[in-house]
Amino acid sequence: MQVRKAVLPVAGWGTRFLPATKAMPKEMFPIIDKPVIQFIVEECLSANIENVIFVTGRHKRPIEHHFDINTDLEKHLEQCGKTDLLKNIMEISRLINPIYIRQKEQLGLGHAVLVAEPVVGYEPFIVALGDIVVKDERNILERMIEVYNRFGKSVIAVFEVDTKDISKYGIINGRYIEKDIYIIDDLVEKPKQQEAPSNLAIVGRYLFTPRIFEKLKITPPGKGGEIQLTDAIRLLLEDEAVYAIKIDARVYDTGTPIGYIKTVLDFALQKEDLRDELIAYLRQLISNNIPQIDTV
Repeated sequence: MQVRKAVLPVAGWGTRFLPATKAMPKEMFPIIDKPVIQFIVEECLSANIENVIFVTGRHKRPIEHHFDINTDLEKHLEQCGKTDLLKNIMEISRLINPIYIRQKEQLGLGHAVLVAEPVVGYEPFIVALGDIVVKDERNILERMIEVYNRFGKSVIAVFEVDTKDISKYGIINGRYIEKDIYIIDDLVEKPKQQEAPSNLAIVGRYLFTPRIFEKLKITPPGKGGEIQLTDAIRLLLEDEAVYAIKIDARVYDTGTPIGYIKTVLDFALQKEDLRDELIAYLRQLISNNIPQIDTV
């Protein structure tokens, strides 16, 4: 069955960024001139995903507005002769025909995915986290779909992380099959470095068979009363194989303040019109604000 739908869970409160997220979703924070969520939507469209399903909360209306048509803004840009900006704005509003479904209670990532079941139906689908931006030469979702088409089972994208960062991620225990492809035996959520079965961390891109919904319905709540997606995947492993594809990509976690700052800086340094001035500023900033360390 063709993979046609993607679920983007974006209902979280974004408490790490309060008070900024009181009125503005963290997914709408700009990376220079484009909000985080647009990168994920464009990734889905590049993989020929037909329906993008946003699992939202009542505080996420700016996401809906961003992908809507703004005729007043388009008219203003046209009158001002700002044709490049007009083209960009029109492309944004016409990128997708989005579907919005409300997660009425914040009961975890697993619950957010389960809320999308009536829209997804009984077919395979993508889950792409709304605060993870991935940059690779080739679309990762396309590669995941290829693996799904070969094996007909769920696929999780993973990447290698430094051992010091293992405790920040969900880690897989997998058996190597062929280049960049593993079959998963188990998953561990944020293990201690010495207890981790590997250094292959989950990226925030999943491709599930619809059987994941069956497992989510029987997954007991974990810490904080939340239904964890990782726990449901472990239940899925009891009934069918789950594959992992290792990617060699830049993974940007914009969901934490330091991760967001690093992302903005990295993207800015890749822009020719910003790079030189930014480097000069950073050098001056470091020179003026970092005290000299006395050596013994």
